Amino acid sequence: MDNKILDKAKQWADNKAFDQGFRDEISQLIETNDEAELTDRFYKDLEFGTGGMRGIIGAGSNRMNIYTVRLATQGLANYILATVDNKYQKPIVAIAYDSRNFSKEFSQEAACVLSANDIEVYVYSNLRPTPMLSYAVRQLKATAGIVITASHNPAEYNGYKAYWNDGCQVTPPHDVGIIEKINEIKSFDEIKYFDFQSAINKKLVQYIDLELEMQYYDEVCTLSMADKQQNENFGVVFTPLHGTGNIPVRAVLKKRGFHKVSVVREQEMPDGNFPTVEYPNPEEVSALNLAIKAAGSDDHLIIATDPDADRIGVMVKHQNQWQKLNGNQIGQLLLDYYLRKLKEKNRLPADGVYATTIVTSTLGQKIADSYQIKSFEVLTGFKYICGITRELEENKSGSFIFGTEESHGYVFDTFVRDKDAVMAAMIFAELCAELSASGKTTIDRLEELHQQFGYHQDALINKVIKGKSGAEKIKEIMKYLRENPLKSIAGVNVKIIKDYQKGEIIDCQTGNSIDTIDLPDSNVLAYYLEDGSRITARPSGTEPKIKFYFNLCGATKELLQNTQEKYKTDLMNIIDSI
Repeated sequence: MDNKILDKAKQWADNKAFDQGFRDEISQLIETNDEAELTDRFYKDLEFGTGGMRGIIGAGSNRMNIYTVRLATQGLANYILATVDNKYQKPIVAIAYDSRNFSKEFSQEAACVLSANDIEVYVYSNLRPTPMLSYAVRQLKATAGIVITASHNPAEYNGYKAYWNDGCQVTPPHDVGIIEKINEIKSFDEIKYFDFQSAINKKLVQYIDLELEMQYYDEVCTLSMADKQQNENFGVVFTPLHGTGNIPVRAVLKKRGFHKVSVVREQEMPDGNFPTVEYPNPEEVSALNLAIKAAGSDDHLIIATDPDADRIGVMVKHQNQWQKLNGNQIGQLLLDYYLRKLKEKNRLPADGVYATTIVTSTLGQKIADSYQIKSFEVLTGFKYICGITRELEENKSGSFIFGTEESHGYVFDTFVRDKDAVMAAMIFAELCAELSASGKTTIDRLEELHQQFGYHQDALINKVIKGKSGAEKIKEIMKYLRENPLKSIAGVNVKIIKDYQKGEIIDCQTGNSIDTIDLPDSNVLAYYLEDGSRITARPSGTEPKIKFYFNLCGATKELLQNTQEKYKTDLMNIIDSI
């Protein structure tokens, strides 16, 4: 075993700042000489990245636990106190948490540290979706916000997401500043701490008023473009996948007249072990198996939300068969529907803006162009999509309408500054109900869009490589691809490569840099091929995997399917040979 790792584990096991159970857990691993587990827990510190941190729950420096949460929160507190002018008002932080194991405890730990630093804290009294935290930050005029969640990761994970006063996840300079303050803390003894119940009793920590939650529901419902009566007989099956979506999604659907909504009972109640699914991920068909079984003959839509209810997955009925839509397709349908309804109601702003990411299907941009709506393409992550909202407001240069990313995230308007499964579920249900009333399905509508704009097909390969060796392997793959630029994939020439880490666009014929990329640096490589397709390689920022995105377009479905299989096979052969 690496002596540095063993020494670090022993230091943690002997540190009196930690409780006895925590220290015993580490000591047991040392006594049994569990090299693999000790290495994974201590080969690095759990990093607070540009949006927060996420990791497996447990004892160790590379784990989510009360001490890594306290450390991150002290760094956030130090940054707030060093940055914000609190001459006239105390800084405020709002906190929410999801259904995961230890989410409530971690949220209280964060509140204890903040209150000890003389920062006013508002926390939800029970689990709530991520978008409701974003909403609360702005309504409470908070300095910052925290959500304890690991999104759709497996049950052994939890995480910590930080927000700034605009309701968006932190971006430069705040993210970098928070990280610097965390790194400046050299000992857990430097962390200030106040007992949670005492903080409640002294009103240093307060619960968020229920009125704010009702206000959020009302504001979501203002996004509706539909006739309420049209929704009454449309059958919907909903599953929150043991997460936070149960009450909010059902509340807004009820307010919009959906009276035939049934809930998957086995997945209705919050449960951080997610006992009915392998992954609580609404993108996966397997997570929706119970919803399919629960659906009746009159049900035409299945909606699922992830644990913190910022993503949705859907299945739609077409020719009496259930079909899963991917994140790109959901986004395309939402965008097309919303722009059309705005135009019909003479509410489409002349300076309207659509925001998407560099790995999301290009069909959305074509739809936006047809309505003369400006498109922005940003790095992967909703903090960049909603960052467009901030830029538009600061520069008074446009009206944000809709943002989408391929990983099942969507947001409308500007009162929430993160992806929001509650509003997306409501609007998607309404567009399906309208299509059903006219004798169509969403699959019919997708076919119409493809006939208008050309056939598009999108796919994703996740290559999971766990542990320290996995992280090194992923770095090796990206290094190889940069040093050995791919000139062709499956016999199709690559025209240009966009290297977002170097900020360069490279001509594959000459090998020369022909332009720059006006986006923050990111470890992403995008290959643009002669047939109009795009293939993108990107290591995940939150999971032990490297992702390969395929955004293809062509004349027919059959052609696209054949092309996709060829691209996948050839690219994976290349990657496996590295």
